[in-house]
Amino acid sequence: MVKERARILVVGGGYVGMYTALRLQRRLKRELKRGSVEVTVVSPDAYMTYQPFLPEAAAGSISPRHVVVPLRRVLGRCRIVIGEVTSIDHATRTAALTTLATEDEGRTAELIGYDELVLAPGSVSRTLPVPGLAEYGIGFKTVEEAIGLRNHVIEQMDIASSTRDPAIRDAALTFVFVGGGYAGVEALAELQDMARYTARYYHNVRPEDMKWILVEASDRILPEVGAEMGRYTVTELRRRNIQVLLETRLESCADRVVVLSDGQRFPTRTVVWTAGVKPHPLLAATDLPLTDRGKLRCTAELTVDGAEHAWAAGDAAAVPDVTAAEPGTETPPNAQHAVRQARVLGDNIVHALRGEPLETYAHRYAGSVASLGLHKGVAQVYGRRLKGYPAWFMHRMYHLSRVPTVNRKARVLAEWTLAGLFKREIVSLGSLEHPRAEFELAAGGKPPQSPSDDPKGSS
Repeated sequence: MVKERARILVVGGGYVGMYTALRLQRRLKRELKRGSVEVTVVSPDAYMTYQPFLPEAAAGSISPRHVVVPLRRVLGRCRIVIGEVTSIDHATRTAALTTLATEDEGRTAELIGYDELVLAPGSVSRTLPVPGLAEYGIGFKTVEEAIGLRNHVIEQMDIASSTRDPAIRDAALTFVFVGGGYAGVEALAELQDMARYTARYYHNVRPEDMKWILVEASDRILPEVGAEMGRYTVTELRRRNIQVLLETRLESCADRVVVLSDGQRFPTRTVVWTAGVKPHPLLAATDLPLTDRGKLRCTAELTVDGAEHAWAAGDAAAVPDVTAAEPGTETPPNAQHAVRQARVLGDNIVHALRGEPLETYAHRYAGSVASLGLHKGVAQVYGRRLKGYPAWFMHRMYHLSRVPTVNRKARVLAEWTLAGLFKREIVSLGSLEHPRAEFELAAGGKPPQSPSDDPKGSS
């Protein structure tokens, strides 16, 4: 039994936030029903995004609705607040919160009190001061960005097909991805597969006309799958006429012209930035201890070091890896650890409320899998290396087992089955990003001033 009434505030609705709240909901069912425990989840979105499926959503293999999990449906016993926590004063156990109604109500923020705090805001894209990046770069961290990128790629093929200007055509058919981690490699491989398939429906665009370029600042890609599998991935991508430029940096993309550190320059209308992440800015607006890299300093029990009643895990937390041979090693910020940490974190909050000893988080890294397009992949699992179809199949089965809820598992499996029986969809729905554009123009609204301002498409 919980000793006293507890208000638990979970900041973030991603892997850690959703799975922690789900664990608390299951372990504290009676307390939640009686009202002795209250769990509030604050998230800027009303859903959790299963990010490993974003490349397949961008390629059209999975519907974007099935890449996300509705928080209100899964967390029926929790209070869901759509908004953002802007600052936290843990000394007084209060958090400043803005919601969708805050501005309409004429307030800057409202304060919400708590007894136990779970900080899981995740991370944001780590950008560099590259000229033109803010104006022309495309991210790949949310489902909206994934679907927007799919629309954008198909629109570039439409532009190339309809123009007689060779410079415009070359720029439209040049696709640059910056960052050789999971997000960059998988997004590039899946979209190239999709674009090559789509080209068969254009009378004047061939797969050979498109240029796909991967720019990576280090000397290898996909470090998570090991050096040997990383070299195999480079070979596989180059065999598919994808330029892989190692030890190369993006210097500028101003005026839609990419300039690389090796001196190469070429026009392009597509620059996808996947070069890493950094801790969420919220962490700097708290009075909790941070590491030199801006993460929360945590213990192996997933408490914030030196701060009672504060917990953290996932991308925002520096959690010691007790299974590592070298002291001081931290668990890597990936989904494999985040899901398992959330389970231990939820259990430890229950233990703390009941006055029981806390558990230590210990998980030996099992390995990594990555998709390189349809029926292609690489994997290193428990020291065993796989490539090609077996690795791709393992990638799909692993993530199918990890995507939350039976509902989502069944829908994703059904879509994969249908995709094997029917042809790919090659439709661009860029107008969905600005659904009122047609009515605004009809009602006498101001027309777009330039192609880049066109509200009817992503390009």
